[in-house]
Amino acid sequence: MSPDAKFWNGIAEKYSRKPVGNPQAFERKIDITRSRMTAQSIVLDIGCGTGSLALRLAPLAGHVHGLDLSSEMIRIASGKAQAQQVENVSFHTGAFDDSFTAFADGSFDGICAYSLLHLLEDPAAGLHRIHRLLKPGGFLVSSTVCLGESWVPYGALLRVMRWIGKAPPVRILSKRAVEEAVCRAGFVEVSQPDVGAENIVAFLVATKPVQARVPT
Repeated sequence: MSPDAKFWNGIAEKYSRKPVGNPQAFERKIDITRSRMTAQSIVLDIGCGTGSLALRLAPLAGHVHGLDLSSEMIRIASGKAQAQQVENVSFHTGAFDDSFTAFADGSFDGICAYSLLHLLEDPAAGLHRIHRLLKPGGFLVSSTVCLGESWVPYGALLRVMRWIGKAPPVRILSKRAVEEAVCRAGFVEVSQPDVGAENIVAFLVATKPVQARVPT
């Protein structure tokens, strides 16, 4: 088991009981995500945690897949799906990289990356993989913590917290850097709708072009 998987497994139960920090913003994000979906949409929620978003999207989708590094998060998510009798959701344990081969390129109508990009070792590579997994015309909705927007010296703080096992690896990103990386991955119609989120959160919507485009 990787150190990151061990970290998330260790906090899974506590995480599952933690309320959403900004429920109004979260609801607006869900509304925007749902507006891009149809009753036939096949959607992937990367870094799905305990399944809250995937289960909210399921009633408006053909099928929702949730993927998370943590087996404990997935155990809790699967239990919630069973308790709620949601049958069009599948949860998977695995890292979001090329070692996870359950999903073929062009499999999804939409991909959600809530609270994910800043946790990836290589966010640019992750965005290129998302682009490959989407069908032409498919959508990406992401919500990314951008600590580079704050004056707080998070880099030093996170190094200490990581050293004592109290934090996962976190990339210090800016909103502009996230948007530029999404564009470089080959997405178009890139926007950052105002959902009332905190200043350090970049909420972004983008589309994979219908016509083939080679990412830079």
